[in-house]
Amino acid sequence: MDCIFCRIIAGEIPSEKVLETDEILAFRDINPAAPEHILIVPKKHIQYLEDATGSDIEILGKLFLTARDIAKLLSVEKNGYRLILNNGKAAGQEVFHLHLHLLGGKESLGPMLTR
Repeated sequence: MDCIFCRIIAGEIPSEKVLETDEILAFRDINPAAPEHILIVPKKHIQYLEDATGSDIEILGKLFLTARDIAKLLSVEKNGYRLILNNGKAAGQEVFHLHLHLLGGKESLGPMLTR
């Protein structure tokens, strides 16, 4: 499997880490869409949300709790931040390893979708 996130997790590709636990790695996006744009990635490779099993429920919950902790760490929790999970090509998923985007640090992040 040639997954760029798996290679970042393995330390083969450098990243600007924001937070790391035994199960999750969070790092800055190299093409940020907001002043604070963090990718929150489970270390276990899960390609799509549909691939998650009952045994993954804890790690999925930890993704969101980690996002909350990072928002506090970056001081964006009071003004607001956006969490995005793109699931599948039509949704805009570019790296096929389940992950959250945390975006913040702007007065307004703009509309959710453009038509």
